[in-house]
Amino acid sequence: MASAGKTGARPGMAWPQTLALAFGVVYLLVGIVGFFITGFDGFTANQTDGNMDTLLVFMINPLHNVVHIVIGLAGILLSRTLAGARTYGWLLAVGYGAAFVYGLIASGQDWDFLNINTADNVLHVATALVGLVIALGPVDDRVARTSRV
Repeated sequence: MASAGKTGARPGMAWPQTLALAFGVVYLLVGIVGFFITGFDGFTANQTDGNMDTLLVFMINPLHNVVHIVIGLAGILLSRTLAGARTYGWLLAVGYGAAFVYGLIASGQDWDFLNINTADNVLHVATALVGLVIALGPVDDRVARTSRV
């Protein structure tokens, strides 16, 4: 009998692990799909360089795609254990919190090497919050007792 906190994609996987795995897969796919849009030219090109490459409403460039792939792979690898998933949550919270601050300052500047726009900033805040949920969310890891009759 699985406890409520242990349901997930794999047996014995706590929900923070499942969420870390899901975010890892999504970010990996976003990074890969991004290269179909940007190619590999203009590795750090941005809006002021005339780079208007977007994935949905998010501005991207090849470097931005690489960052998404790295974040995705980290999520997939760290989701294997609860401690790893918690670490991934902190990486998301701190990293995307920093990316949000960077985006507030860099958006539209000629030195914006990640090609950030307002939609990216909103997504970065949301991802940082999800990171906090993964890092700090409660998990019921008690072993279920069986009663002896």
